[in-house]
Amino acid sequence: MFLQQLINGLTIGAVYALIAVGYTMVYGIVELINFAHGEIYMMATFVAMTLFRLAGYPLWIAAPAAIVAAMIMGVTLEYIAYRPLRRSPRLVALISAIGASLFLQNLAMKIWGARRQPFLDAERPLAFFQVKHQLVVPVLGEATFSNMQITILGTAAAMMIFLTLIVGKTKLGRAMRACAQDQVAAKLMGVNVDRTISATFAIGSAMAAVAGILVGMKYNQVWPMMGYMAGLKAFTAAVLGGIGNMPGAFVGGLVLGLAEGFAGAYISSLWMDAIAFALLIIVLIYRPSGILGQQIPRRT
Repeated sequence: MFLQQLINGLTIGAVYALIAVGYTMVYGIVELINFAHGEIYMMATFVAMTLFRLAGYPLWIAAPAAIVAAMIMGVTLEYIAYRPLRRSPRLVALISAIGASLFLQNLAMKIWGARRQPFLDAERPLAFFQVKHQLVVPVLGEATFSNMQITILGTAAAMMIFLTLIVGKTKLGRAMRACAQDQVAAKLMGVNVDRTISATFAIGSAMAAVAGILVGMKYNQVWPMMGYMAGLKAFTAAVLGGIGNMPGAFVGGLVLGLAEGFAGAYISSLWMDAIAFALLIIVLIYRPSGILGQQIPRRT
């Protein structure tokens, strides 16, 4: 029971982690909480569902197309809703983010309707991802990995490694780190700040799109409000790990997923959300910078 809930918690935590990385990347550079990030996750899932189930394209075409669409939406959102307000008070940009979130929710309702829809096509089942196909690990006793859980955990780990290499080893990564430290100094050193911020939104949106496609395949449901709670949980994960810290966001997502998994198994599924947010409150009280965040001394 314990090991199985550990596996389940890590699986949902990996999804939170993928979305949380987008939050923390944007905040690390422009110090903005992009509350429309959850809606990018939702829109990408709808695009993938439309191409795969309704248009009949294979998943290896539908998934990359949805990721590219999410990147375009993220860059467009930054250009229209955030860039003109970059020098405005943070509250103004926050209101713009909430407005963008509501706009995308209603746009999805207008295009696809408000009801929940299946992601997968019953006439074209993806046998590898069906829950009944499981990998039994003898060392773990009766605990099992479904192929979908293996896919989610493996994809999340691969995406995190890929993102770490981009940030740490590439010219774009150096530009992102420079902008996070001091945008004015980065501009004086020849860094195109606007292009770097747009690239950050694109990468974060791609991570959210991957999470949305995986969730759509796992639960076989898509609906316009799916991004609201997922975005809120991912924001919680980012704060838990240390907002602005990418490894922290990943760790925060896993911790949040584990808290939900064990709360649902040993307490009640009705208390999963309450316990997750209670964990956030406890962390903010005793470690406001998050699990891996840098402790900054107060100025006197």
